[in-house]
Amino acid sequence: MAEIPFLQVKGLHCDRVIGIRQSMTTTEKACVLAEELGHYHTSVGNILDQDQLVNRKLEKRARCWGYEKLVSLDKLIEAFNAGVQNRHDLTEYLDITEKFLLAVLKHYQEKHGKYRRVGNYIIVFEPLMVFREIRTL
Repeated sequence: MAEIPFLQVKGLHCDRVIGIRQSMTTTEKACVLAEELGHYHTSVGNILDQDQLVNRKLEKRARCWGYEKLVSLDKLIEAFNAGVQNRHDLTEYLDITEKFLLAVLKHYQEKHGKYRRVGNYIIVFEPLMVFREIRTL
């Protein structure tokens, strides 16, 4: 990864090198890096022309890859168990931006619907809530 004084883009992946805009905060850089790593793992070729449908699909796939790596469902449960109770505290706990968190939650809702069961937990995506199931005999 290299920090570059980009003016137009926040990050770019090219020839196995990821460039990140220097002027961003560390938290913003982490969010952008997650997406750029998504491009590294999921995309091939030049997808800069977002007027082409195939490029928009590859862009979305890379973003979703980054969402799931940086904010997994298990991390949402971990935050709940650590006592995190609102979105602001969650962004601090996960060290991500609020914009990134909102995109993550939208992604999970598109993928799983209104909620997702993970082990003994239920994660509701809008509004964000995590419940632990108590099973009785």
